[in-house]
Amino acid sequence: MMRRRKSEFQADPPAQTRRIISCLRGALALAGILAPLAFLWGCGGVVSGQNTQTSPPPPPQIYSISGTISPAAGGSGATVTLSGAANATTTADSSGNFTFSSLANGTYTVTPSHAGYIFTPSSLSAMVSGANITTGLSFTATAQTFSISGTISPAAGGSGATVTLSGAAAATTTADGAGNYTFAGLANGTYALTPSRTGYTFNPSTQAATVSGANVTGINFTATAQVGQTFSISGTISPTTGGSGATVTLSGAATATTTADGAGNYTFGGLGNGTYTVTPTNTGFTFTPANQSVTVSGANITGVNFTASAQVTHSVALTWIASTTSTVTGYNVYRSTVSGTGYARMNSLLVSALIYTDATVQNATTYYYVTTAVDATGTESVYSNEVSAVIP
Repeated sequence: MMRRRKSEFQADPPAQTRRIISCLRGALALAGILAPLAFLWGCGGVVSGQNTQTSPPPPPQIYSISGTISPAAGGSGATVTLSGAANATTTADSSGNFTFSSLANGTYTVTPSHAGYIFTPSSLSAMVSGANITTGLSFTATAQTFSISGTISPAAGGSGATVTLSGAAAATTTADGAGNYTFAGLANGTYALTPSRTGYTFNPSTQAATVSGANVTGINFTATAQVGQTFSISGTISPTTGGSGATVTLSGAATATTTADGAGNYTFGGLGNGTYTVTPTNTGFTFTPANQSVTVSGANITGVNFTASAQVTHSVALTWIASTTSTVTGYNVYRSTVSGTGYARMNSLLVSALIYTDATVQNATTYYYVTTAVDATGTESVYSNEVSAVIP
């Protein structure tokens, strides 16, 4: 059975209806066109609504730390190290000034260094808090100094030798009686040391020494007396009563003994360069001076003279009045060199007489004496009145 299409059973709509349908179709078509536009507009509106610009954060504040190292000799070229909130290194200028820039707030430590110098203080703390630091960071540089030392042996050649320092500094010194010498207060550097003494040669003739942050020791030399060169020491002891026959002793770089002749003259020969001591003696005499130091250095030494004075023997004779006590068995004698105190008993046994002689006094001294009485029971009286004796 044949079916008929649906359209075949539908009646054509009226004209008015056809016009409404046509308008609806047009509206739907327009809506279909505008819908994407509305969507696009809406998205555009959303994006536009959130596109608000924010200002960038301000750059961080930065500051500086500066200071000075004095004197300029120690500050110029010194290395200055910054540690703490930041680390950095800079070099002080020729006047000893230094600066660290572009620093944030924080706590820092500033430490200077320079070869051959020490600094006071060794470091300083600095706190940056919203401002540059331009004061309070001052250091003092002190040059480190050292020494060079050594010995010239034997002592006969080294004693009194002149040692010359040259190179980084210049100086001279004299070796002591044992041949030791020292140069102090030296900065780092290279030096040359040269000993000299008339009548001697030295091995080595010169030595180099480099000071580098420490003392230098052991710069030693050997002195050799030049063959054939000997010298003499001579003098006179007067008056002849004290000089004639006096014994004269030589000590020091060499030892010897001689006897002054009838006129008080004496001589020591065959001596090398060195330091000597001459001492005269003669029974019953004292000498002025008691001895003399003499240095032989490439020439004879004359005029080493002395004056002899006869020793004068003194004594003090003491007498006193007998005690009125009937039981006195003897007396004690006391002496002091200080008035009123410090008395010492002179006698070992009781003195039975009323006289006592003190033969032990020394020249140019004042003595003070008292006595006491002792009875049969051994009881001793108080001191008597004090008497004095001046010995010329």
